[in-house]
Amino acid sequence: MSPKPTILVVDDDKNTREGLERALRRQFVVRVAESAQRALSIMDDHDVDVLLSDVRMPGMDGLALLQRTVARESPPICIMLTAYGNIETAVDAMKRGAYDFLTKPVDLDHLDLVIQRGLRNRHVELENKQLQQQLDKKFGLENIIGGAPAMMQMYDTIQQAAPTQATVLIQGESGTGKELVANAIHRLSTRSQGPLISVHCAALPANLLESELFGHEKGAFTGADERRKGRFELADGGTLFLDEIGELDHSTQIKLLRVLEERRFERVGGSEEISVDIRLVTATNRNLKTLTEQGHFREDLYYRLDVINIAIPALRDRKADIPLLCAHFINDLNEANGKNVQEISTETLNILFRYDWPGNVRELRNTIEKMIVLARSERLTPKDIPPTVREATREDVMTPTTQSGPPTEGSMDDAERTMIDAALQRCRGNRTKAAEQLGISRRTLHRKLNRYADEDAEDTA
Repeated sequence: MSPKPTILVVDDDKNTREGLERALRRQFVVRVAESAQRALSIMDDHDVDVLLSDVRMPGMDGLALLQRTVARESPPICIMLTAYGNIETAVDAMKRGAYDFLTKPVDLDHLDLVIQRGLRNRHVELENKQLQQQLDKKFGLENIIGGAPAMMQMYDTIQQAAPTQATVLIQGESGTGKELVANAIHRLSTRSQGPLISVHCAALPANLLESELFGHEKGAFTGADERRKGRFELADGGTLFLDEIGELDHSTQIKLLRVLEERRFERVGGSEEISVDIRLVTATNRNLKTLTEQGHFREDLYYRLDVINIAIPALRDRKADIPLLCAHFINDLNEANGKNVQEISTETLNILFRYDWPGNVRELRNTIEKMIVLARSERLTPKDIPPTVREATREDVMTPTTQSGPPTEGSMDDAERTMIDAALQRCRGNRTKAAEQLGISRRTLHRKLNRYADEDAEDTA
């Protein structure tokens, strides 16, 4: 059975407080406060679904309380009450975020209808917020894992560039996570409510790619049985992500340049000019500047695309992130595969640390998934490592490693701490947001931070 909603009644008149409490307590958990300050204190300590407040009160009045309440992270429904009702006050209350405005003496049947309707609306809003948070968790910045200096610099660039309309070029080897970066830019942008449309330019031949990007009219070519919108039209009002932009042929490069310059194009086989409002994000695993110098890529298009350049480091250049990535993948892949792997041994991490990971983070993730699926215990050991990785590291077992040395005992704890530090830095110290990004409660985050503080105090003692 679901718990009763909680109503906070705020009124400086004792008789009103007690009367409303008696009327509401059969259906709701009712808390009472004699002042706005007391109400704020109660909301700091308890979840409140409905705030039922008088407008005229000594000290902070009900409208000021309303303004403070709606600014909270998950505000309750706010219903204002007054014995001195007038249109101006009601309008002011609604502008400040009140759900409804009722006059005293309160019609209890009408009050019940208003509360029930408000609770239903709040339930829908909370569900929508949870869905949005799930999308943000899947596609936002927190899904890009790493605490190495190069990664921190990349996070900063993403956060600065995302709210703008600037074209972004993402460069990185295959498997480094270019699509994750593109998703993060969109989710953190002012276009996040619009569509994010992706096209893999290397996956289609040139004649099909043009139709895919710009659409076609009926009869434009054999098989064009109906008019079809292209990805540019579908992305209108949002973001268009062109992956592997370096694979575009010269004809498509010319057409893309015109769209970037004029924001207009025609469908294949059409003459009607179509205007679009898009933000373009592109990615490549090749060096576009070198391709430009070699004549394989148009110089004018290159400079149009390279407004904001985000370089994703290869995993071999940030091996210190391997424990952090392993911890993340173990948590993520346990649930997906119905497994319960709890840890990875230091010896296993040492072997993973020596491997160069030509497939980058994607290869590491696939490797960890293989290990989890085939593991016979809750601890990943060297025998769980795929033979290809083990054999590649045998010849350089005695070779000193870079990136601050191989992992030591406690690396998984260090990885967790690095992940928390990175989340706090991305959230500018906001612990509530950091906890949401990490998928833990705020209380758990506080406990871990207190433990780290105690450990640091012991180290300096």
